[in-house]
Amino acid sequence: GTEKIEMLTAKIEKAVAEIAALTDRIQELDEDVGRWEKDTKAATEVREKEAADYMATSLDFGESLDALDGAILVLKKKSANLPQAQEALLQVQSLKMVPDSSKKALVAFLQQAQPAVEEMPDERLSYEAPVAYGYEFQSGGVVDMLEKLKDQFAKQK
Repeated sequence: GTEKIEMLTAKIEKAVAEIAALTDRIQELDEDVGRWEKDTKAATEVREKEAADYMATSLDFGESLDALDGAILVLKKKSANLPQAQEALLQVQSLKMVPDSSKKALVAFLQQAQPAVEEMPDERLSYEAPVAYGYEFQSGGVVDMLEKLKDQFAKQK
């Protein structure tokens, strides 16, 4: 009888030790699962933000491509008028995706295309000659720049 009691007591003590070890392991695993759930939630939030950023960027590229198409078309038309060309170039200049160097080139081109009133030597000259669209012959470099931007945006989109 005593031997059997000692043997059963040893089995009980072994089972209690095993329960304690397994309980500790379960707690560790629960902590891991909690950490993984937090990581998953954080990663999902990051992916959602990146998806929203991508959609906004894609929309910007689409708008930029449309504006560039319009500006290129206006500048290539021989019959285009100066105000229409200026409007198209101002629209391109206002785009977020256009690099600063290109914006500066557009500003310079727009300022050169329309002389200031003070620069006109005599008021009578403006009545004697038809309005000259000087940009028609000087817009080649701007058109090239706009076409390069369009190609770059199309690749990035």
